[in-house]
Amino acid sequence: MRIDVDTYFMKIARLVSERSTCVKQHVGAVLVKDNHIIATGYNGAPRGIPHCTTETCLRLESRSLEESHHCRGVHAEQNTIVQAALHGTSTENSVIYTTHFPCMSCTKILINAGVREIVYEEEYDVDNQIKMQLLRNAGIRIRKVTITQ
Repeated sequence: MRIDVDTYFMKIARLVSERSTCVKQHVGAVLVKDNHIIATGYNGAPRGIPHCTTETCLRLESRSLEESHHCRGVHAEQNTIVQAALHGTSTENSVIYTTHFPCMSCTKILINAGVREIVYEEEYDVDNQIKMQLLRNAGIRIRKVTITQ
């Protein structure tokens, strides 16, 4: 039996997350336009910078939203936008499939990149009313999906 589009792209986002170099959490994202992948991204140190380790992570003992300014990593959603830009691909009217709901910084980047829909699997800071209001004001559709396997 053929899997549906949401399952297909979310499974790819999960697979992309396996490339993450973050020692705390693996996140993957797939940017899709007209049902075609235009970019992928995972979280980790910037290009050319040594990967994070348990010895170099300044946030290893911090909770998710604490001291985020100490993080060396680039988020998966940010990396999808950067990859599209590097290859000259427009992100206008695209859909992002991401393993985790975007943080505030990624939300603002996705809005400015013209992403029209966010499809996510795991909740992250979804009670942030400012972030959710930004998404509503931008007219971005949000959908949580649950994929088995």
